[in-house]
Amino acid sequence: MTIAKTQDGKRSERAAIDRLLKGMFDAAIAIAQPAVRIPKFLPKAPAGRVIVIGAGKASAAMARAFENNWPGKLEGLVVTRYGYGISCERIEIVEAAHPVPDQNGLLAAARMMQLVNGLTPDDLVVCVISGGGSALLPLPIEGMTLTDKQRINQALLDSGASISEMNCVRRHLSAIKGGRLATACHPARVLNLLISDVPADGLHDIASGPTVADPTTCNDALAIVDRYRIVLPPHARAMLVDGTAESPKAGDPRLARVETHLIATPQMALEAAAAFAAQHDVAAHILSDAIEGEARDVGKVMAAIARQVARGDKPFSAPCVILSGGETTVTVRGNGKGGRNVEFLLSMGIALNGEARVHALAGDTDGVDGREEIAGALLRPDTLARAREFGQSPMTSLENNDAHSFFQALGDSVITGPTMTNVNDFRAIFIDAPGNTQQTNKGVSHAPSA
Repeated sequence: MTIAKTQDGKRSERAAIDRLLKGMFDAAIAIAQPAVRIPKFLPKAPAGRVIVIGAGKASAAMARAFENNWPGKLEGLVVTRYGYGISCERIEIVEAAHPVPDQNGLLAAARMMQLVNGLTPDDLVVCVISGGGSALLPLPIEGMTLTDKQRINQALLDSGASISEMNCVRRHLSAIKGGRLATACHPARVLNLLISDVPADGLHDIASGPTVADPTTCNDALAIVDRYRIVLPPHARAMLVDGTAESPKAGDPRLARVETHLIATPQMALEAAAAFAAQHDVAAHILSDAIEGEARDVGKVMAAIARQVARGDKPFSAPCVILSGGETTVTVRGNGKGGRNVEFLLSMGIALNGEARVHALAGDTDGVDGREEIAGALLRPDTLARAREFGQSPMTSLENNDAHSFFQALGDSVITGPTMTNVNDFRAIFIDAPGNTQQTNKGVSHAPSA
């Protein structure tokens, strides 16, 4: 990568690296746009009705893309996050709350089940589903209320449970997830068009798998609930214990006519980012699209890798960019404005402690990290030094789960607005070539400030 060297060398160098990082993030989002992906997976027209249903942060854009490319009759109902709605002519779009469900989502889920009731073998149900769909389809099992679902969902979000663990519980406490929506469509043909936002692209974890078989069991859900001390209503717990809340499994004849396509994935997004880097003469290395774990712990590991590259030219030679995806978790201890991507980034910054030549961007490809309308943030070699000049304590911000406030104060938040897609977290760490150092360790304490 060619870095501009002018009288304002430091500023122009930082701007060039920022453009590289943001350009990779934009490329990752662009490749996963429904308008790009949906036309590649259009089905043959059936003899009967065509009904489009779905849920997720990208589902309205997916519905619009399908409608724009479908010449025949169709109808449908899709629920998306507030602010992510896109109007369609033939498909109804409903907005509801995420990540904690609300009444709009509950009513939409109930109506969706009614819409697919009584279909025939000649009918086709097209399911456009993306990440976020789990919270947007809150239809609880018998003995639970929406209030119960809201409380349990928030407890899971705060617990530090992995996305797979959370979704296992959600599937078994739902009357629509875990394949139940697909069984309601029987005997119609079901075509799943999915945008993956989960590690390893587990079909049952994308929006908690409403239209695919569930490989997990009530016993699995019960073990997770007990592990994280999640309190359930007595009747709901009893249904897990006696197995009456069990979900449809592989081999269920009601799922025999379900066909599934992953139309966009985290790996695809990382490869697009790597291609963007290559266009700018920067070698890109994809570590994994499925990294999980506590966000602050992953941040420390990534800091160690970046430092090894910067100081030892191992395992990669600088200049280069290290890319990764997946979904980390945050165990909430404080009351700040946080998200897993910015918590990762702040932890990484503290561990790097002003390491020269290391820059990074971390963000959620849906444009929302945590509950904030902020995708993520940028980290630079001088981030901690600038923060301390402003009276910001990096460690205090981290311990209070307040990384968004930390980066906002520096003007380093990355704000995209609704991206209309969701291929999980995006992390890019750029290590510049020796000699291109906008910041040294001079004046920065080698012990993180409290």
